[in-house]
Amino acid sequence: MSLDPQAARALLAFYLEAGADALVGEQPVDRMADAPALPAARGAQSDLDPKPARVSGAVARRLERPAPATAAAATGSAPPPPEVAVMAARQAAGSAKTLDELRALLESFRGCALHATATQLVFADGNPDGRVMFVGEAPGYEEDLSGRPFVGPSGKLLDRMMEAIGLDRASAYIANVIPWRPPGNRTPTPQETAICLPFIRRQIELADPDILVCLGQPSTQTLLGTREGITRTRGRWFKYDTGTREIRALATLHPAYLLRQPLQKRLAWRDFLAVKKALAG
Repeated sequence: MSLDPQAARALLAFYLEAGADALVGEQPVDRMADAPALPAARGAQSDLDPKPARVSGAVARRLERPAPATAAAATGSAPPPPEVAVMAARQAAGSAKTLDELRALLESFRGCALHATATQLVFADGNPDGRVMFVGEAPGYEEDLSGRPFVGPSGKLLDRMMEAIGLDRASAYIANVIPWRPPGNRTPTPQETAICLPFIRRQIELADPDILVCLGQPSTQTLLGTREGITRTRGRWFKYDTGTREIRALATLHPAYLLRQPLQKRLAWRDFLAVKKALAG
């Protein structure tokens, strides 16, 4: 079955948004062989659909971007092994003297393959001079399009939760452990988390908040070094070493989880009241 150009573009846009990042044909292909010459195009340009399907600007940019394997081939090298990428991340993050420098380093960092499938870097939002820093796990669809963390449904809930204790994005700083959206919103791999960890640690160090709030289990386990589940760690205070001093860190439930389990909002409310009390103390 063949598709007309308009339907084909719409289907391709759907696959991209679903997280597909490679094409696989029905017949095996020797990708080590020299590429054959392209045959002459059949049919005139007027035979094509003159009105392609409308796609968003972000999807259009991804349609024009080469596939990850092609991008690696264009640079003459494949993505580095995880252990090499982790070392490179540590060196790069450690060299950043400001948050702007750290963002620029992440923009050009190619050690994590997620950058090739994401629309753009999602670095941070809010006030880096704020006393509270919130850290989640990874960006989602809306964040990937906007370049800002927590702007989708869970972000709107986070805004309301902050407002309830007198905070907003002008007085708090918001980031994620992973600064690129994983394809299809899948869970980041341990290797991807390890590669991105030096950058978020340096980001916390440079922001230097008084209180660090870990949103959800992945952020809590990654930053606070605990293996316990979030239901056992939420509401507990930890000590977090920023590299220059120890600050207080609190684990709480992720807003996305609260949207699925509204009855648990009462627990998160207790945690946010504890943050409010700590700020007043």
